Amino acid sequence: MAFQSAVITFPGSNCDRDMAVALESVSGTAPHRVWHGESELPERLDFIALPGGFSYGDYLRSGAMAARSPVMKSVVAAAARGVPVLGVCNGFQVLTESGLLPGALMRNASQNFICRTVPLRVENSTSLFTSRYEQGEEIHIPVAHHDGNFFADEDTLDRIEGEGRVAFRYLEPCNGSRRDIAGILNQAGNVLGMMPHPERAVEDAHGGTGGRRLFESVVTRLVDA
Repeated sequence: MAFQSAVITFPGSNCDRDMAVALESVSGTAPHRVWHGESELPERLDFIALPGGFSYGDYLRSGAMAARSPVMKSVVAAAARGVPVLGVCNGFQVLTESGLLPGALMRNASQNFICRTVPLRVENSTSLFTSRYEQGEEIHIPVAHHDGNFFADEDTLDRIEGEGRVAFRYLEPCNGSRRDIAGILNQAGNVLGMMPHPERAVEDAHGGTGGRRLFESVVTRLVDA
């Protein structure tokens, strides 16, 4: 059976096509393209992606308005059923605003937009999203954000760390994120939010393939299951 995925597009998304191309490149099947105003998702989805961009112009707080789009009720319900959900950059912000992940993404500590390739360490190589990486491996993936500073209180940070839910960590100062956290998992392990853009690092022509194995991890695990 073909791998069935969906990429959600909000007003102001600008990485939805990149995400769709990456998913098709790895899985061989083009994802469904779902507009934020839809109230239902396609049936029998294996995977849902919330892409980067500036949904609703980042009014109020980044991701706050998108988290209340009609389609997000279906995304939250799908996540509760165990469907894997990936949120990248603005998608990560939407996941925190919708309550699927803890914490918040604040303005970068430098107050500047950051756009460069950064080194990351794989902190958890056993998750659905990271099984094709080695524990502690260093990879390089681009970032492009103004509000990527991950914040949570100390108790929440301790819980995330203790439960092995930090997926990726910055290896150099990036945006002020607490404990240099670049990506986290939900408690069930089927939701990942990350600020770096793996969909921009799937082909050598992009300057590196550090993100490709994330998509390979998902596709391999779900197809083999």
